[in-house]
Amino acid sequence: MAIITISRGTFSGGKALAECLSKRLGYRCIDRDMLVRRAATRRVSEHDLRAALELPPAYPGRFNHTRYIYLVLTQAALTEEVRYGCAIYHGLAGHLLLKGAPGLLRLRIIAPLECRIRMAQERLHLSRGEAMAHIENMDRDRRRWTQLLYGLDWGEPSLYDLVINLERTSIEQACNAVASLVEGGDFELTPEGRIAMDDLALASKVRAALAQDPYTVNLEFEVESHAGSIYVSGDCVEAVAAVQRVVSAVPGVAGLTVDAAVPALH
Repeated sequence: MAIITISRGTFSGGKALAECLSKRLGYRCIDRDMLVRRAATRRVSEHDLRAALELPPAYPGRFNHTRYIYLVLTQAALTEEVRYGCAIYHGLAGHLLLKGAPGLLRLRIIAPLECRIRMAQERLHLSRGEAMAHIENMDRDRRRWTQLLYGLDWGEPSLYDLVINLERTSIEQACNAVASLVEGGDFELTPEGRIAMDDLALASKVRAALAQDPYTVNLEFEVESHAGSIYVSGDCVEAVAAVQRVVSAVPGVAGLTVDAAVPALH
């Protein structure tokens, strides 16, 4: 009962691989649009969330607070969706949004440019030049998004457990290889892993609650959970009472420690 994330460039076969694995393993398949619907709130629209997951920040070196809120909501939604395992997420930065999650198999799919161009032409009804420009723009935005928000190279192989090149490998062959790896049990969610996953889900839920409350919405936090005991850090000296109120109202919280003197890290 693993959790699989698939990172890929546009029209690189990630969706097809996810659907194949879903049928082969019986796992739920989660895409970006489903995640956006789960994460949307009364104050945050699906359109704004989708843009936050696609477009890099407008100003390099500057982390926009609104984008922080969007990412916090998205992370909480994704963590809740996959917390029990048997799930596949194919979308941008799933392996980063779920950083630290146990039982996580991080896949990276690459495909020859010509194959991607043909697929873009067929699906979007574009000329060859338009298809190439579309792919280059999407790849550039995804690369910049990861670099500016996480300080990481989107294509760095060390970020993934397995990189699959579809130049000489079919989707079915890739699917069989990944399924065999999962069925081997190395990425199984152990009892200890389930506890850790529950903690990650609770911490994400607490962070999302803080990002939505009117008394803490303008602040940024790091949140950890250990068997339900919550540790919150951030520059929130004047909002400690509000933090305590918001966190204590989240189901599953067993205790709370607030470090109001530590600025949250991005």
